[in-house]
Amino acid sequence: MRILVAEDDPSFRRLLEEKLAMWGYDVVVAEDGGAALQILQSDDAPRLAILDWMMPEMDGIAVCRKVREMKPEPYTYILLLTSQQRDEDLVTGMEAGADDYITKPFKHNELRLRLRAGRRIIELQSELMAARDTFRVKAARDSLTGLLNHEEILGLLNQELVRAERDKQCVSVIMADLDHFKEVNDSYGHLAGDAVLRSAAGMMQTLARSYDYVGRYGGEEFLVILPGCCGECAVSFAERLRLRVGSSDIDTSEGMIPVTISIGVAASGGKKGWDADSIVKAADEALYRAKEQGRNRVEVSGN
Repeated sequence: MRILVAEDDPSFRRLLEEKLAMWGYDVVVAEDGGAALQILQSDDAPRLAILDWMMPEMDGIAVCRKVREMKPEPYTYILLLTSQQRDEDLVTGMEAGADDYITKPFKHNELRLRLRAGRRIIELQSELMAARDTFRVKAARDSLTGLLNHEEILGLLNQELVRAERDKQCVSVIMADLDHFKEVNDSYGHLAGDAVLRSAAGMMQTLARSYDYVGRYGGEEFLVILPGCCGECAVSFAERLRLRVGSSDIDTSEGMIPVTISIGVAASGGKKGWDADSIVKAADEALYRAKEQGRNRVEVSGN
């Protein structure tokens, strides 16, 4: 693990470097508080830091305060080196954001144990962050298809509409509905229906660009957001999607199932005042026309 040593005394700094390297740490050094802060503000900042209390340019207390004012993640565990012995001084150091302290002169094994405790805290925090990120992804995804869920896709649509209005760009929306899906469930069973939904979702993701968004709007309905894509571009995407879904039967445990899809398209066209509800409503009305006119077709909103 990388560790920062900020100490202005050359001989004491070399001693720390040698000991820490012996214990398996990758040591980064700073000769004053300003250099230490610059290192801790970098993108690849060490997660562990030993800061001398008294340093030129900026003392360890000031560095602690600045670090804690920065983004809280990933966390930096800070150990203060100090010759201060008064309780009130040590309280000041901890209130500034230090996690622990060790007084000079110190026992090497004591420093090693305190750093081991710091490493364990950092490892636990990393595990918690990973678990939180996993739960966050799961919360934003539809459990069956893996697509963005209803709330997440609408939230992203509002963001894209705001960005498009600011940059005077288009955003297009596709509402897609699997044709006669109830008959699929009734004839083949819900497990086969789930397989059809997953397969259709996979086709949409395959056709989408890296910056498009695909979500399950509900049931057998899907919502696709196409940033920077005006009407003609969106219609072209919708036709490719329609042809892709209908080009071959879907393989399920109950056999091969033919599936087609109806699609409604709406584009913001750089209009002001569009929100997620209004553009989705426009696309949904176009989708309804596609169903009325025989399904397995693309219709475009006139709004």
